[in-house]
Amino acid sequence: MLSEERKEELIRLTRDLVAQRSESGHEDGAAGVLGRYLRDSGFDQVTVDGLGNVIGKLTGSCPGPRVLFDGHLDTVPVANPAAWTHDPYGCEIADGRMYGRGTSDMKGAVAAFTAAAGFFARDRNRDFPGEICVAGTVHEERFEGVAARSVSRIVRPDYVIIGEASQCDLKIGQRGRAEIVVETFGVPAHSANPDKGVNAVYAICRVVEAIRRLPCPEHPVLGRGILELTDIKSAPYPGASVVPSRCRATYDRRLLPGETEESVLAPIQALLDRLMAEDPTLRARVSYAQGEETCYTGTAIRARRFFPAWLYDEEEPFVQSILSELRSAGPEVRVTQYSFCTNGSHYAGEAGIPTVGLGPSREDLAHTDDEYIELEQLYLACERCQAVLRALLR
Repeated sequence: MLSEERKEELIRLTRDLVAQRSESGHEDGAAGVLGRYLRDSGFDQVTVDGLGNVIGKLTGSCPGPRVLFDGHLDTVPVANPAAWTHDPYGCEIADGRMYGRGTSDMKGAVAAFTAAAGFFARDRNRDFPGEICVAGTVHEERFEGVAARSVSRIVRPDYVIIGEASQCDLKIGQRGRAEIVVETFGVPAHSANPDKGVNAVYAICRVVEAIRRLPCPEHPVLGRGILELTDIKSAPYPGASVVPSRCRATYDRRLLPGETEESVLAPIQALLDRLMAEDPTLRARVSYAQGEETCYTGTAIRARRFFPAWLYDEEEPFVQSILSELRSAGPEVRVTQYSFCTNGSHYAGEAGIPTVGLGPSREDLAHTDDEYIELEQLYLACERCQAVLRALLR
């Protein structure tokens, strides 16, 4: 159990992080708070990489595995402050809850695992094998797993714990996510003489209806690989008496284990090939959306929007080791999967690093008005992160 003094330390760190507005691309204030805490707490090394990720390292007394705790510092914006009954950056505590943007998603988790790492090392006077690393990453809300690529190159972890909300249960997988773009190309003409052109919007309508009939793959644990239309935009826009010569539809595709960039696009490409063979006036293509954002350091971050799924078997030895330690330390721990995408898309999905998720609070509190975290969840996450370290650094 955490002492009252350690509970206060954990609350202070959470408050300091939440008080800093840190929408994607503006995480510098929160990064500064985390960096100062790491240095003041005696971490052996504190690094800020070119993207602005903050990485702290504690080295044990002898060789052993390297364990990384990962959590993002960016948050979604507060869309309507008037809809909040508590100041989104005031960190008010009422009825055992701390309110504020990022309390659940996921500054509370960053505080919990960072404090846990320090407490674990202090209690053992650094007498443990291996290394403990913590990372406050940037741009996760827009690019799940992309900034994490830099962290894994620097840290080279043997195990990763994602701190996303799990109610302190153990998560062993998630569906991935891709943004798929389908475009149609027509011939411009004056809308008073539409027969002189080819309307790309009519073409996209036919394509969208055909795509809607495509079957989606299913997984016995993670469910359906959803393919959902999210927007359509014609060009030029506004039309101003012009038959649109181009139209773009965007799809959100939820990915399943084993799916690749090629395998996901293949059925859509085959459908487009068939439709174009049937109608010589139809021109269409499919691709992945490309994203580009600027980090608070000024560095550009670019990526194709394809973030893989991942899933481990509950019987995996490293999962069983963690479960055994967690269950010996307290109440029953459930084993489930995340319903959303996380930085695990890189660590587990791309890099193949043994990864689990464990963090405080509920998934459905993310991005909500009056977002909060229960203090008891914050304390429990800190205790369970120390249990994870006991399991992996024996």
